[in-house]
Amino acid sequence: MAPPLLNLAGIRLTFGGAPLLDGADLTASAGDKIALVGRNGSGKSTLLKIAAGLVEAQDGELFRQPTATIRYLPQMPDMEGFNSVRAYVESGLGPADDPHRATYLMEHLGLTGEENPADLSGGEARRAALARVMAPEPDILLLDEPTNHLDLSVIEWLEEELARTSSALILISHDRRFLERVTRATVWLDRGQTRRLDKGFSHFEEWRDQVLEEEERDQHKLGRQIVREEHWLRYGVTARRKRNMRRLGDLQAMRQRFRTHRGAEGNATLVASDAAESGKLVIEAKAIEKSFGDLTVVKGFSTRIQRGDRVGLVGPNGAGKTTLLKMLTGELAPDAGRVRLGVNLEIATLDQKREAVDPAETLAHYLTDGRGENLVVNGEQRHVVSYMKEFLFKPEQARTPVRELSGGERARLILARVLARPANLLVLDEPTNDLDMETLELLQELVAGFAGTVLLVSHDRDFLDRTVTSIIAPDAEGRWIEYAGGYSDMLAQRGGKRLDDRKRQRTDANPPSPSSQKPQAAPRAASKLSFKQKFALESLPKKIEAVNASIARLENNIADPAYYERDPGGFQKTIAALDKERLALAALEEEWLELEMLREELEG
Repeated sequence: MAPPLLNLAGIRLTFGGAPLLDGADLTASAGDKIALVGRNGSGKSTLLKIAAGLVEAQDGELFRQPTATIRYLPQMPDMEGFNSVRAYVESGLGPADDPHRATYLMEHLGLTGEENPADLSGGEARRAALARVMAPEPDILLLDEPTNHLDLSVIEWLEEELARTSSALILISHDRRFLERVTRATVWLDRGQTRRLDKGFSHFEEWRDQVLEEEERDQHKLGRQIVREEHWLRYGVTARRKRNMRRLGDLQAMRQRFRTHRGAEGNATLVASDAAESGKLVIEAKAIEKSFGDLTVVKGFSTRIQRGDRVGLVGPNGAGKTTLLKMLTGELAPDAGRVRLGVNLEIATLDQKREAVDPAETLAHYLTDGRGENLVVNGEQRHVVSYMKEFLFKPEQARTPVRELSGGERARLILARVLARPANLLVLDEPTNDLDMETLELLQELVAGFAGTVLLVSHDRDFLDRTVTSIIAPDAEGRWIEYAGGYSDMLAQRGGKRLDDRKRQRTDANPPSPSSQKPQAAPRAASKLSFKQKFALESLPKKIEAVNASIARLENNIADPAYYERDPGGFQKTIAALDKERLALAALEEEWLELEMLREELEG
């Protein structure tokens, strides 16, 4: 058996209090595809940096095969000193490496090589850094969050490229589907130690839960054993107790092990603050358009978003997702068409520009807006430290500056502030960036179960599949189409055709000034029902039938003359439920009638 290319054994590293790495192991052999997973702040990036030789461990053994080449992708690439992307990418090549490989990668990553590194967006910088580390085709490739700031088409291309590379691969990512499709082994870093599963990430969560259950069971058994030994110590035969010093020593060791056990870290508690219910209609857009100079990013788009809808926006970077989102929420006026917002809307927004947070501001000051030690959540006054604990922050972090947080901790902090605001419309722009798997699961549950309405921009396909009821995606030349269901449903409706990754000259982040915009032609009238309208027209009769059946059951209940005398409270609840169902029936019938009339008008 060939020796491993990379072997880390018993790695220890402590910053301040509890050890960050406490005997961690990591081994990679030729052809390995390893997912390195763990909670935010568990030390994954640090362990990867130790493997790359960028951080020195305090203890442990590190072996790298002398002839093996290693390339490391950091979360924040440093391009200082390079006057072009091509110069930056080619600086990673060795004397025997093929420069055409660098050109190939840049082309597929949407770069020309002539870009100035100082002018790159976050997504473009990540693409350039990927090209640099992948171009030499190293023996070992260490990737820290390679999919951050990448759009879906690039993520899918990267999956295919990494799946067929001959390099040994160790990667950190919070994109479930990416890990499932690329990896064949999983290393779990938990409380400073590592466990390895020689299966891909799709098997990880079931295995992790089994490990934690066994650990909890063993800890319970240890506690019961200590109780039995203490009983023997108190009530056993005196002479026997004095002679059996080994048993006394074992008891002391068990007590020490029980006291020093580090339990698994708990999960954050994600609950959105409730606001009064919005109107049934939340957003209505009719033939809206938006252009920046010669570039049309939205053309003739119409939609009707109802209370309870969870709508996902996807597309390549620069396609206009953020622009469309801002128009739908009234933050940006369309060049043509109109947007009507429903009544009683309370909007809470999480944007992707998290660097807007003042790095010198403390966590407590940020969460309370500088208004003392308390904040109001769901109408209840809460101490800021108590609220912070629900998002896995320690009490001593209340006075910590934001700049000292990791990327995942900063994401949790911003999420905590957004969810404290009363809202019936959540607007989430890339909410999954930097969140660990456990917090992602809770965010999924929050979005899927939110009583209000959600508008969501994300490149996380698994997250979209688990949360949204429809997807809005670009088609061509600024046209956007709405599809029922999640991301996988959208692909099925497109016949498996992926989103186009056209290179645009301008992005949402840098729109031109209004003076440079050209007037647009009048929007072209729609010639057929949208997919969402067609889906609603086909599904509404079944909903109407179900509500009619519910009304019949309720009417049958109150027809019993003895019902009121037997249960006055239940009778009143039934009356209220009946009124609610009748209102719902009227709304469904009205919606069906509007759509049927529209269909007849378009077809006639």
